[in-house]
Amino acid sequence: MNAHRDIDGVLVQWGDRLFYPGNRMLKVKVPPRLGTSLRSQAKAIRNRIEATVVRRSPQVMLKVTGGGRGMGGIAAHFRYISKNGRLTIEDDRGSIESGKEAVHAMLEQWRFGGSLIDENSPRREAFNLVLSMPRGTAGHGVLQAAREFARIELKDHRYVMVLHEHQENPHVHLCVRAESMDGVRLNPRKSDLHRWRETFAERLRGLGIDAEATRQASRGEGKCYPALWQTCAQKQGRLKKSPVPSKSGEAYRRSRVGALEAWARIGSALRLSDQATDRELAIRISNFLRESMFGRELAMQKDRGLRSRTPMRSLAPVDSQAIKEVKRER
Repeated sequence: MNAHRDIDGVLVQWGDRLFYPGNRMLKVKVPPRLGTSLRSQAKAIRNRIEATVVRRSPQVMLKVTGGGRGMGGIAAHFRYISKNGRLTIEDDRGSIESGKEAVHAMLEQWRFGGSLIDENSPRREAFNLVLSMPRGTAGHGVLQAAREFARIELKDHRYVMVLHEHQENPHVHLCVRAESMDGVRLNPRKSDLHRWRETFAERLRGLGIDAEATRQASRGEGKCYPALWQTCAQKQGRLKKSPVPSKSGEAYRRSRVGALEAWARIGSALRLSDQATDRELAIRISNFLRESMFGRELAMQKDRGLRSRTPMRSLAPVDSQAIKEVKRER
């Protein structure tokens, strides 16, 4: 019982750091007494680990691509996402319309619904979001999950959304009015964006679509996604400088090393478990980290003889025979 308690305590402590950024890490040396709360938390962490390193679940993408400073910018974005009225556009009341006249009517509702939005404004009057899933995901599922996401996270705000399926990944453009109907202004921070991703992934899973919202740092990845204006300019041949494909720098390395330390702690605990499933999960974690972008970078540094203070025990070599032995015990 004590061994299970200790392992679950490690999972909760370090899994919180990996999957729920911004939450306070537990400072206690001895994990709390095993109970329903700790057991359920540890189970949730195990599920997140399995989804990330075993199933390699598709990762949701949610990003803020900008926002209109005045009705001029908002109107331009409405026209862009609706393809000038050719695509159906849906608002927060569930009204689904198409055509230039419908887009114009929605714009007038935004202009006068609440405080007046001038044609040009010194502050951001709307936020433009993109909610996306990898190729192969059903577009209607992405749209339905976006609807449910907006009802939860953007309650009391005016918003419109349009589904795009003509590009590689099905995605929803969602434009939300910065000021709520109660006069409270939206001001999303990094922690808000991560919560939004979690909510979007949860709504997708509720529809039977496998989806996760694990941070790039926790996955050892560092891909840079081009801004919307860069994508448009590139298609039109107007982009003078290619977007940077991957992240770098001290902040990038520090966050990945921190995540690797958390994985190392979790892997060490799982390897000591008397449960074959836990020990197999530790092996999967090691494989996953070695195959990640940051893991490959560390391997290249090692080959070049560069010194590293990274906790390399989490990238220990994995014996394929060990996997077979663990599975035989199950």
